[in-house]
Amino acid sequence: MLDVVVRPSAELATGTDIPGSVRLRLGGSAGNTCRAFVTLGGEAVFVAALGSDSLGKRLGSAMRDAGVTTHLVRVPGPTARLAALVAPTGERSFVTERGVADSLSPGALRPRWFARADALHLPAYSLLHPPLSEASLRAASIVRAHNGLVSVDLASRAPLLAVGVDAGLRAVRASAPDILFANRDEMAALVGARGARKLLDVAPIVVIKLGSAGCRVLWRGPSALEIEVATKPFKATDTTGAGDAFDAGFLFSLLGVGVDRHNPSAAQLRKAALAGHRAAARALSGPRPELAL
Repeated sequence: MLDVVVRPSAELATGTDIPGSVRLRLGGSAGNTCRAFVTLGGEAVFVAALGSDSLGKRLGSAMRDAGVTTHLVRVPGPTARLAALVAPTGERSFVTERGVADSLSPGALRPRWFARADALHLPAYSLLHPPLSEASLRAASIVRAHNGLVSVDLASRAPLLAVGVDAGLRAVRASAPDILFANRDEMAALVGARGARKLLDVAPIVVIKLGSAGCRVLWRGPSALEIEVATKPFKATDTTGAGDAFDAGFLFSLLGVGVDRHNPSAAQLRKAALAGHRAAARALSGPRPELAL
């Protein structure tokens, strides 16, 4: 997905223009997680539909330049794009044109793409609309057959609410995730502000991302577990992609040598959460290269 990141340096005004910055970046939730995973020393494969336009070709090339293996299905139509309006607090609002992003079909997948995967990571966007939702469930079944994990990030509350709370919950549940990532707003959209434990009916490991306050990890293991893992807060001018980087750090740690990925200990879950915090901080404080079109 192309991210057009807009940071006004004055209050928005109707009918005129104000100064600010406009940057073009390689984006997309799953793609962000792939790239962050690679920077940590892992291998990542990105599977997606891209449009038949020149933008799709450029974004695919940029993903490969970032060290990510790609399996990209070209579909007639526009490649997905997004405008991110970043507030002075660093928080952002999105306007999204998904283009052909939901057009990936199960028949386009090849089992060999997933044979070596230790984990499949799905944004909830990938579970809400066919044929992409059907392709995602097929990919999950292939990875699970090879003893891999499936993780889902709820990604954004508005798309979940748009399909309806019950339908959104069913869609996520259908993927049978081993790990479910969410922030407070996404959790509240599905199960209410105090409903974190209800998500344990969806996945045995639930990670609630709390921004600068850290995260909360819940585990439905041999005995119920809930731990708060703090992080060192710092002021971020742009939080775009931080949650995706957190997912990459958490998964990279949990897939590490000596970890039983299907039955981690409390210490290993805490370590994974801290790794997620570090990956997010790295994404927030590091350079944000602009995409050359």
